[in-house]
Amino acid sequence: MARPRFEGFGRGVVEFFEGLEQVQAGLVDSQREVHDAKTYWNDNLAFYREQVRAPMEALLAELEPEFGPGFGQGKVFRPHRDVRFSADKSPYKTHCGAVIELGRGGGAYYVEVSADGMLVAGGCYHTESDQLARFRAAVDTDIHGERLRSLLAALVEQGWEIAGETLKSRPRGFSAGHPRLDLLRHRTLYASRDWEADDVLHERACIDRVRQSWRAVRELNQWCADHIGVTEKKRR
Repeated sequence: MARPRFEGFGRGVVEFFEGLEQVQAGLVDSQREVHDAKTYWNDNLAFYREQVRAPMEALLAELEPEFGPGFGQGKVFRPHRDVRFSADKSPYKTHCGAVIELGRGGGAYYVEVSADGMLVAGGCYHTESDQLARFRAAVDTDIHGERLRSLLAALVEQGWEIAGETLKSRPRGFSAGHPRLDLLRHRTLYASRDWEADDVLHERACIDRVRQSWRAVRELNQWCADHIGVTEKKRR
C-alpha cells in the first residue's frame, strides 16, 4: 500500500499548539489544570493525528530513503512528556518532532513543528561518557578538529545557529591555550535554523525546506557519526 504523500501540515496547526501552550501555561500541581490540559488534548486528538502527526509521518517517510540508508532510522516522537523528574508537570509537548538517527549523539536529522513555525537541526544532542571522550579526542587533533570548525563556520555563514551544552571551565587534561578550547568545552553540539509560521508550512514546498536543510548538515552529521558514534554503554 502506497504511503500518503506529504502535502503540508494542517491549517490549524499553529492555533492547536497555541491553545495547548495556553492551557498548560499555569500547570504546576493543580488537578483541575491537569484535567483541563487532558480535556483539551482529547478534544483535539483527531486534529493532532490527522493534521499534525500524519503529515509529519508522511514527511519523514519521503525523506528517509535519502537520509536514512547507512545512517539511521526515522521516528516521530510521542506527544507525552516524561514528567517523572521534572518540575514542569505539563503532560504534553508543545511541538511535534521527528528524527532520523542511528542512536543518540552520533548525529541526527531533526525537524519539529510548533506554534512558532518550523525548526530543522542536525548534529549531536546527547553524549554518554564514552561518546564525550571520543568527541574530545577528535577535536584535539588538528585534522578532525579543524574539519569540525570549518563545517560549523560554513553553516554559520549560511544562517545556521550553533548551540549545545557547554562547560564553563576547560575540560580536564586540556591546556588553557588549546586552539580549539571553545569546541572542547562542548558536551553536545548541533546546528539549527527555523522559519516563522507561514503559508509554506501548509504546502508541499515545506518538504523542500527540510530536504535542503538536512543536506546542509549532512557533513556535520557524518562527522558526528565518524567521531562520536553510538554509545557502547548499556542502558540502565
